[in-house]
Amino acid sequence: MATELYDLTVPVFLRGFKALAAFLDKARAWADEQGIAHDELLTARLHEDMAPLTSQIQRVSDSAKFAVARLGGIEAPAMADTEASFDDLQARIAATVEFLNSVPREAIDGREDADVEVKTPNRSFHFKGLPYLTGFVLPNFYFHMTAAYAILRHKGAPVGKMDYLGGI
Repeated sequence: MATELYDLTVPVFLRGFKALAAFLDKARAWADEQGIAHDELLTARLHEDMAPLTSQIQRVSDSAKFAVARLGGIEAPAMADTEASFDDLQARIAATVEFLNSVPREAIDGREDADVEVKTPNRSFHFKGLPYLTGFVLPNFYFHMTAAYAILRHKGAPVGKMDYLGGI
């Protein structure tokens, strides 16, 4: 029986984006109540050598959209990484969700042995489909989602574990 890669990708990512969108809204509302400029949260970092909140959301988006595109052999939508507001980040999340919802199950299922190449400015990584998903994509997706959550917690936003988990 083939691994059902669709079930390990699209529903997982959609659940993550639902939680991410909700805790971003909660943080924005809290900032407004406290009189905190949105930019204080949007540009916040956990450490000087880590990316700010906006970039963390962009990387969550990239992890998901490129995963299904690479596994499915389809084109991922281009996104310019210019988000500078909560509304921009929510639009990025919505566009990513729209793309994920457009990917048919048949494009991903059974692709556990597909050759996948990830090119970075400094090198290329070569994977087979299932190890790409389980050893690279999912850890990367959750790393950046966790970093976004941690930035908001660090700044004092009242988001908790259940917000991160999506209120299961």
